[in-house]
Amino acid sequence: MNPVVNEFFGLFGFLIRFLGFLVIGFALARFVLDNYKMSEWQVRIALALGFFGLLVGLTAYASPGSSGAFALGAGAALVYALIPRKAASEEQSKSVG
Repeated sequence: MNPVVNEFFGLFGFLIRFLGFLVIGFALARFVLDNYKMSEWQVRIALALGFFGLLVGLTAYASPGSSGAFALGAGAALVYALIPRKAASEEQSKSVG
């Protein structure tokens, strides 16, 4: 196979892996954060240990780019969850008045 085509597919594979780990990190962090709020203490411990265990496992066995993408996705979910929300009535009163 042509080396240029081979390099193109290699780059495409790296981009797909990066985006996949980014999405998986965001989704798993959202799952953990949403379920953490309304669970018993046993489930909270299991969620925290499972999530951080997965992060440690990815750091040890995945490529640095993949584990970094997972951490970026998880960080984005954490920031998204911690942003204060405006009440719906405040938004409607501002748009009307």
